[in-house]
Amino acid sequence: MSTATDTPTVSETKSSFLKAYKRPIPSVYNTVLQELIVQQHLMRYKKTYRYDAVFALGFVTVYDQLMEGYPSDEDRDAIFQAYINALKEDPQQYRADAQKLEEWARTQTSSSLVEFSSRDGEVEAILKDIAERAGSKGSFSYSRFFAIGLFRLLELANATEPTVLEKLCAALNIDKRSVDRDLDVYRNLLSKLVQAKELLKEYVDREKKKREERSESPKANEAVKKCLGEYQYLSQ
Repeated sequence: MSTATDTPTVSETKSSFLKAYKRPIPSVYNTVLQELIVQQHLMRYKKTYRYDAVFALGFVTVYDQLMEGYPSDEDRDAIFQAYINALKEDPQQYRADAQKLEEWARTQTSSSLVEFSSRDGEVEAILKDIAERAGSKGSFSYSRFFAIGLFRLLELANATEPTVLEKLCAALNIDKRSVDRDLDVYRNLLSKLVQAKELLKEYVDREKKKREERSESPKANEAVKKCLGEYQYLSQ
């Protein structure tokens, strides 16, 4: 746990990310990434913050959906590494824990998911620990990523009925109203992201066509390249 004397500022966290990943990131991705890293910095350095696998699953889910369609798998992974390292956490742990919970959730039913406290197992122990901390005032830090992690568990278990979420929140001592609110924000973000990516694709396709049509004119080509700017490599 970081103390007040060694807690970095938001600017320092963002700077660490930019130093670790120096290549340009198209703004349709970068704008959201910058907003997320600010939000996660504030979560990360709360006095009550403690890493848990459900939080990790939530972030990994958001990241993978945000970066879906990114032109390079290698760059996508490098950005993930730089992002988590900038927050002084372990990217490998995030991925491993997210995978562990996903594999577990796929074997669950609506009933077994909410009855985790009556069973033994690695994931069950994680959920029991969360429930215990959430039930103790001041020892659990709820976040939007945690809500998304819960939703992902339900999704993978094909347990998307509203009553199941209500029962799971009760079993974990989590306020369902907060979860509902954050899931609405999450769905809205995904909708806007899809629209932004569609607009980006149309823009790049249009500019690529213009560049090809003007290929005999160096000056025209140069103008198109300048217009494309940071998006140029997406059309390659």
